[in-house]
Amino acid sequence: MTGRKVKYTGENEMGKRAVRAYNKNKIWKFKRRLEMKKAEIIVDRYYLTGEVDKRIFGSFIEHLGRAVYEGIYQENSPFADEQGLRKDVLALVKELQVPIVRYPGGNFVSGYHWEDGVGPKEERPSKVDLAWQVIETNQFGLNEFANWAKKAGSEVMMAVNLGTRGPEDAKNILEYCNFKKGTYYSDLRRKHGYEEPHNIKLWCLGNEMDGPWQMGHKTAKEYGRVAAETGRLMKFMDPEIETVACGSSSLAMDTFGYWEEEVLSECYEQVDYLSLHQYYGNRDDNTPEFLANSKGMDEFISSVLSIADCVKAKKRSKKQINLSFDEWNVWYHSNEADEKLEKWVQAPHQLEDVYNFEDALLVGSMLITMLRHADRVKVACLAQLVNVIAPIMTSDTGAWRQTIFYPYMHASVYGRGTVLNTLVKAPSYESKSYGEVSFLDSVCVWNEENGELTIFAVNKNLEEDMEVSCDLRQFADYKVAEHIILTNDDMKAVNTESNPDCVTPVYGNASHMENGHFTTVFGKHSWNVVRLKR
Repeated sequence: MTGRKVKYTGENEMGKRAVRAYNKNKIWKFKRRLEMKKAEIIVDRYYLTGEVDKRIFGSFIEHLGRAVYEGIYQENSPFADEQGLRKDVLALVKELQVPIVRYPGGNFVSGYHWEDGVGPKEERPSKVDLAWQVIETNQFGLNEFANWAKKAGSEVMMAVNLGTRGPEDAKNILEYCNFKKGTYYSDLRRKHGYEEPHNIKLWCLGNEMDGPWQMGHKTAKEYGRVAAETGRLMKFMDPEIETVACGSSSLAMDTFGYWEEEVLSECYEQVDYLSLHQYYGNRDDNTPEFLANSKGMDEFISSVLSIADCVKAKKRSKKQINLSFDEWNVWYHSNEADEKLEKWVQAPHQLEDVYNFEDALLVGSMLITMLRHADRVKVACLAQLVNVIAPIMTSDTGAWRQTIFYPYMHASVYGRGTVLNTLVKAPSYESKSYGEVSFLDSVCVWNEENGELTIFAVNKNLEEDMEVSCDLRQFADYKVAEHIILTNDDMKAVNTESNPDCVTPVYGNASHMENGHFTTVFGKHSWNVVRLKR
């Protein structure tokens, strides 16, 4: 764009006014673009980070609050199918294309007896759940979840109790789930109406065992030994399964780093992944600092990878441990309300964060961060999926999408393929927690088979748009198919049942591809998905 004026040689007064207005607008846009923040994305089709494992877009259902009861399962609801599964929720989960869901916990699993949730419902016992201080009716269990996952088009990521139980129980549940027939637990499954095995291939060896809040909390050495023996026993039975060892339950743990090193020193050859958990909140109402947390997430991932590779080197192992970021999200809105909840009731309104627009921006940046580590982050679970710190909310009269639903959906649907090593040159700002932070988070994913290139980007600048360029001459035959934008003038805007579309994506026309040169404008405080197709 230039500031050159258009001349009008006619006599029509309306035409003269139109040209004056056009010139004024054009000059304004030209000056605005000169003043606009500029950034560059640098990629090369031969410099690749790695293939995206679709399981990076996984999620999580725990027996907590209304995630199960009134979430994915609600008998006698007008939305329920013949198995009591909510069809409206299933439709939204399918929209997200969730490839795998972790179950049944979470803190809940560290005291869970899986046998309580199988067999005839009238014979299932109600039990106290010490993790969340509620009553668990066990009317929904392992088999019901396997049914739900099949209908949702998802695989199951099953967790075993290494808190109050151990390797023998893990062997038993694996036999129940994966052994075809002819043994006690496989025939018990068949007796319960499931002739064919569930064939679950990804297993969590406990949950957050570093945390003193955890039932059966262990030291790193204690847990590492139990994880090693559990993994060994389970793989004796089914060599095709993969196992996830517990890493630190957050970066803030005093034992962080030491825990990972000692655990892996004990179980390195018996496990396939090490878990990471991290939640973020904006308790100080400082949006720039809040949005900077994606840099903290990046540093967390890099630190854990360094420790894992250090153990590999010390062991002189040929095996590489990858990461399972199986709990991540924004979580803080519900903290105060949860302190006032009545204890020992069934399925209370617990951890029901109502997400706002700025939360969606950070979720988008966290998705970008994990994609940038796609070579080593192979599994990830947005925690959680329905009602409990979730992208989907329900009531007795319907289900709706929270603000964070959209970046999660866009990444899951359009983020399949190969991550290009994406370099970003952009203005930055100073964060008290992380130092210099780029205003622009971005990653490019190339689906060569489908002839698609997708640019994901978050402009964290709250005041200014950003003009962005990228040399895509290696993709010169690609054209801009669409530019999806999520933005809102109100950083605290939320979606509710009565106003479910307050924060919703729109389509922009600021992206252009000409002779392999890509230019666009990412508006202030916005999540962007630019899709180019051959």
